[in-house]
Amino acid sequence: MAIKIFITDDHYMVVEGIRSLLLQEKSFEWMGHATNAASCMAFIRQQQPDVLLLDINLPDKSGIDLCKEIKAKYPDIQILGLSSFNQQSYIQKMIQNGASGYLLKNASQEEIVKAIKTVVKGESFLSGEAARTIRENKDARIPVITRREKEVLQLIAEGLTNHAIAEKLFISTTTVDTHRNSLLAKFDVKNTANLVRLAAQFNLI
Repeated sequence: MAIKIFITDDHYMVVEGIRSLLLQEKSFEWMGHATNAASCMAFIRQQQPDVLLLDINLPDKSGIDLCKEIKAKYPDIQILGLSSFNQQSYIQKMIQNGASGYLLKNASQEEIVKAIKTVVKGESFLSGEAARTIRENKDARIPVITRREKEVLQLIAEGLTNHAIAEKLFISTTTVDTHRNSLLAKFDVKNTANLVRLAAQFNLI
């Protein structure tokens, strides 16, 4: 089944550029585009794409805020932040608001295709330059975590067991364990107590 894609960006050349790249992929179905937050929401209320490429700088609303709104109402839509800004704060805010990944507007066709196919599988994706920004920013002690990891983290902080977390989020205990191990690795800690302590310091819980 084709992956349905929608883009929200107010720069015509960006939309056309990405559209022309994606039309070459037979496994993708182009649903169209919106130029602002209002028309994006109007479209999504009628039909939902699998992947939304979302500009973080829209004329009527921040794409970062729109991302949070869309994920709250339509959690199954995978969102890829789209920006010309390769800045730590933008990347982190998009991920924390539910985006599955972050692409720069100068991304290659190969990178865009890879990003879409990655997030559709429920995994996260950062473009090469964005990932490098996260790694190289010496002040960036706050780990970038996915929306699902944040949910698991919150429940860990509440003292729930893996089994209880799995039941609450309707996922397997194996998946919970994977998220837990990922969180320990991202926070660079050895146990849950230190994980919760650091997360509280970073205002993530």
